Amino acid sequence: MTASGLLEEIGDVGRDPKRGGYSRHAFDAPEQELRAWFGERALGLGLDIDTDFNGNIWAWWGPPGPDAVVTGSHLDSVPGGGAFDGPLGVVSALAAVETLQARGFRPGRPFAVVVFAEEEGGRFGVPCLGSRLLTGTIDADKARGLRDADGVTFAEAAAKAGFDPERVGADPGRLGLVGKFLELHVEQGRGLIDLGSPVAVGSTVIAHGRWRFSFSGQGNHAGATLLADRADPMLPAAATVTAVRRLAAAVPDARATVGRLVPTPGGTNVIASTVDLWLDARVPGTATPALVEDIAHAAEAAAKEEGCRVSVTRESYSDDVVFDDALRRDLGGWLGGPPELPTGAGHDAAILAGFVPAGMLYVRNPTGISHSPEEFAEADDVEAGAAALATALERLAQ
Repeated sequence: MTASGLLEEIGDVGRDPKRGGYSRHAFDAPEQELRAWFGERALGLGLDIDTDFNGNIWAWWGPPGPDAVVTGSHLDSVPGGGAFDGPLGVVSALAAVETLQARGFRPGRPFAVVVFAEEEGGRFGVPCLGSRLLTGTIDADKARGLRDADGVTFAEAAAKAGFDPERVGADPGRLGLVGKFLELHVEQGRGLIDLGSPVAVGSTVIAHGRWRFSFSGQGNHAGATLLADRADPMLPAAATVTAVRRLAAAVPDARATVGRLVPTPGGTNVIASTVDLWLDARVPGTATPALVEDIAHAAEAAAKEEGCRVSVTRESYSDDVVFDDALRRDLGGWLGGPPELPTGAGHDAAILAGFVPAGMLYVRNPTGISHSPEEFAEADDVEAGAAALATALERLAQ
């Protein structure tokens, strides 16, 4: 079973006919189908399945225990995402285990493949939710109260999927089993095609976060309300979108995006009463909060000019992450000196890096496009990544 072949097996699960690509979100039907698929494939390799109370799936090769070598990624996607982001790390882990078994290798320390829940935050808005819950870097009550676009809370969705929402939260016993964590992921951004390498070792993840801007005004009739009589929250929302680009462009290497904007009630002939938009901001170092503060000031000024109000809520934030130096050196040596790459994309490995030695491998994405149906990796590069992962895991688990 090759990594490419495993990707083909799940190629029809969660296809999005409207957006293109895939929409697979925490505890929805496609994600549940993928979870079941992973369980069947892991059992077929002789692994033992264990799902923690935060919805993360662990497949153990041998008895669970401390100082474990753990690899894996996630199966969920952004809305209309590509085929590789998340699943590539999972299928490569399964393929690596089979490769090692075929060599007659047996790990000398505990070993597990993990599938983290809701890494993209595509349903409940907080990225890396499964690993944040595991590590206690998100408050359990906050997590339980997160709502999706239909108003369903994370607690309600977890209960429907068979989990006890009252047990959601930090899991020091489980986290304490992890000795080292290694995640393989498709490259997000263009780097390896110009470096002539199918695989890279991850070096850093830049600081990033998500903020919700909630504008409130006066809902009213689009035809009967004179322009001078309006308090239309869409105007300051629109002004904020343009301010995001203007202000971010003045900060070196900043990335700031408004990818979602929701007016209420959302009628064509209705002046909105509220408009919510979500800001994704990423700046190396410590400058992300300052950029967001500048954007918030611009939003407040625009809201005041229109006779509206705005509130800003931070939904998630992570500082710069530098992956474990010793593990990075070891990976480079074992794999013949591949390049090291930084990334502006967040990962579960970056969450775990604050608690255990963690590292990443990237597989070449020739265009750099990700979070899109055009996301791509050549089959030969996919297999090169799985082979590199097998080599690294064999050395780590001796």
